[in-house]
Amino acid sequence: MSDEPPIESAEARVPAKNVERLFPFVVKTRGLLVGRDTLRANKSKLHFVLITTDIAEASREEVLKNFSHYPVVQHFTGADFEKFFAVKGAKAIGFTKSGLAQSIYTELKSFRLNKPEVKPTPPKPK
Repeated sequence: MSDEPPIESAEARVPAKNVERLFPFVVKTRGLLVGRDTLRANKSKLHFVLITTDIAEASREEVLKNFSHYPVVQHFTGADFEKFFAVKGAKAIGFTKSGLAQSIYTELKSFRLNKPEVKPTPPKPK
């Protein structure tokens, strides 16, 4: 036996609470933006972007590039999106700014792909 800690897989990073319980409220409040074109057109309303695990690599990179200033979370499959949000074929959805979106993002934060930009601190005046 080695003293190394076990490697944590993506499946092991399951949210503590069942985040799916909040999805019907998002649909009801119309806090969902479906599709990359809709996301681009509504950037000012956007809180975070959720993409599927089965999205094409080129599409994934495009989303990461176009939404670098927003949290991009990768979780669930296209079939899950269809089940939870009743959207067929969507690989990228966004959540509009709201307390509900903040709660959902908090529970999915461990699946974030892009890290927040850290601005360098200015030097202290002497």
